[in-house]
Amino acid sequence: AKLYAGWHSLLDMGGSAIMAKVRPYIGTTTTWFVGQAAHIGRFMMHCALMLLFSALLYWRGEQVAMGIRHFACRLAAKRGDAAVLLAAQAIRAVALGVVVTALVQAVLGGVGLAISGVPYATLLTVVMILSCLVQLGPLPVLIPAIIWLYWTGDTTWGTVLLVWSAVVGTLDNVIRPVLIRMGADLPLLLILSGVIGGLIAFGMIGLFIGPVLLAVTWRLFSAWVHEVPAPTNEPEEILEELDDIEEANKQS
Repeated sequence: AKLYAGWHSLLDMGGSAIMAKVRPYIGTTTTWFVGQAAHIGRFMMHCALMLLFSALLYWRGEQVAMGIRHFACRLAAKRGDAAVLLAAQAIRAVALGVVVTALVQAVLGGVGLAISGVPYATLLTVVMILSCLVQLGPLPVLIPAIIWLYWTGDTTWGTVLLVWSAVVGTLDNVIRPVLIRMGADLPLLLILSGVIGGLIAFGMIGLFIGPVLLAVTWRLFSAWVHEVPAPTNEPEEILEELDDIEEANKQS
């Protein structure tokens, strides 16, 4: 009743009064839409750069890789070449372990949505791909779909999708480690941290930049630490050597 009375009082005011009430919100709404359009445009630009970068590497990958290795050898000899090879392994690990896993989970989740009769299954599959790439998994899309099926009274397909979602949601725990090990001998936590940090810092192209930076830094740091011999297991010998050094300093 209050809504009905308010609506009629608003109509009785006329067009000018309505515009006076709406005008303060127009600027805020326009600013919000412009901001969202800018975010979408930036996201599409990052996707285009990632696809262009991948296409160029696929087209002239061997020549580009050899040129980069020569340049790295010129800068830091064997360590430079090792850093380039490690970067290639990190990119391969991300392509296999993260991207392929995201595609598999999203496609299987989309199949479950389509079979269960959830509308806009194709669009939701695209959303699941993005969700899996940022390491959220397919469940943020599948769980609302399950709730919607139960809400509409379709409990049979809701239960089927619930069981299917449990399988698809845990599939990455099996597929991703195997694929990352196929791509590179790097810790799983290192790759995933690089993926998440790269996406936050650089957008979609950071999907590859982040793991490369972390992998190269970690491997070079590890090589630098292991350049010296490992500490001895006899602490008494170390303490005796330290005492000898202190006595020699006192005598001098």
